[in-house]
Amino acid sequence: MDPFWLIAEERIKKAYEDKEFENLPGFGKPLKPDDLASVPDDLRMAFRIMKNAGYSDEDSKLKHEMMTIEELIRKAENPNEKEELSRKLNEKMLRFNSVMAKRGQKTNSAIFKNYGEKINKKLF
Repeated sequence: MDPFWLIAEERIKKAYEDKEFENLPGFGKPLKPDDLASVPDDLRMAFRIMKNAGYSDEDSKLKHEMMTIEELIRKAENPNEKEELSRKLNEKMLRFNSVMAKRGQKTNSAIFKNYGEKINKKLF
């Protein structure tokens, strides 16, 4: 057996005997349910790594929706339709920035992209 394994086991046993684990937060309480319990076992570790790295299903879904709306704006010919799509894009960008801010991650200033275009149109 690995000598480091034996040292770790001995330290854990000593800490347990000295009741050092009893002051930990959540001691004696049930564990929270695993939010990845529905993910198959062979994919769960990859999902957990992605989650711990800051990636989530919600932000990737929002990114995909924003890209789709941007493509629709480029292809739209009706000005009313473009304006409605721009409004939807701004809503998605606000939601995306909110999700990223909750994680403490900064986003670029793309949220104001469409507003800047509108201001330029009105001024010039």
